[in-house]
Amino acid sequence: MQTKNFIGFPEQKLIAIFEELGEPGYRARQALTWVYHYGIKDFMEMTNLSKNLRTRLAERFHISLPKINKKDLSRDGTIKYLFELSDGKMIESVWMPSDSRRTLCVSSQVGCRLNCSFCMTATMGLQRNLEASEIVGQIMAVNEDLQEKDSISNIVLMGMGEPLDNYDALVDAVRIMISPEAMKISTRKVTVSTSGLVDKIKKFQEENLHVNLAISLNATENATRDVLIPINKKYPIEVLLECLRNYPLKPQRRLTFEYILLKGINDSQEDAERLVHLLKGIPCKINLIPFNPFAPSQYLPPSVETVANFQNYLIERNFTTFVRKNRGADIMGACGQLAASSQSQPVPA
Repeated sequence: MQTKNFIGFPEQKLIAIFEELGEPGYRARQALTWVYHYGIKDFMEMTNLSKNLRTRLAERFHISLPKINKKDLSRDGTIKYLFELSDGKMIESVWMPSDSRRTLCVSSQVGCRLNCSFCMTATMGLQRNLEASEIVGQIMAVNEDLQEKDSISNIVLMGMGEPLDNYDALVDAVRIMISPEAMKISTRKVTVSTSGLVDKIKKFQEENLHVNLAISLNATENATRDVLIPINKKYPIEVLLECLRNYPLKPQRRLTFEYILLKGINDSQEDAERLVHLLKGIPCKINLIPFNPFAPSQYLPPSVETVANFQNYLIERNFTTFVRKNRGADIMGACGQLAASSQSQPVPA
């Protein structure tokens, strides 16, 4: 019988499997604790489980992580990881340290099918979805590679792929991340990004996960967003924002809007004014991201002055607005630059 990766199963699914084996649910929680709290990968070392149960688990499951194929270290301390999956496919994750946090940007697909015109991952097309074990495995593998003082504190699902386009695996992975018996990461420290799949956003809000949601908006009118993010043709801005106005948020929580600034495309005073009008009444913060160039993209970043003017206009209208610092651009690890291939070579930004 072909074994399955134990890492891909959230608590409730494991409890159901253990009950099928005639074992109480707390045994599943004990196994989770061994794997996620103590890093044990051999069922025979789980000494508070019976030998018979350990044997049956070993017959049914294996425990494995994606293989680190390559690491690139940026001048700013960012590390880009190239992972090789069991079928030879490649994905990338990016670890970003700061004074207050150590964030890992995690991938959810090999490539992406949404074809956003500013994103390097789109050049790969969609090769396949990641399994929950491969999403969670990126976090575990990076933590094993890092010193304990550098262990990951925050997770952003903003790497390769559209997370909500790989819905079931994403939900399982997030449940593992926030489970006290598994990775025990605070819901405040996990962020799921989306290009605006309205049907999946509505479904996701019913999962009772309460992690952060970030939306890649990137334009203030449909003609431009249709070009930048083609899924906008199915879910135009007004439909997306109506969905988000009804999105349930816990007290003191906000949505995040990501806005990649492209010179001459979406960085005008009129764009800033429209953005204020569009987001009025939505509890949110705005991350402005000057475009990170890559070949052969023809897009360019705006000037520093243009970015500052755009930010100041939003702040003056009482929107919490940050300019996201480019991290790892010299190793092609910055926003929109991930495109893993064993044959590809980094293009200087």
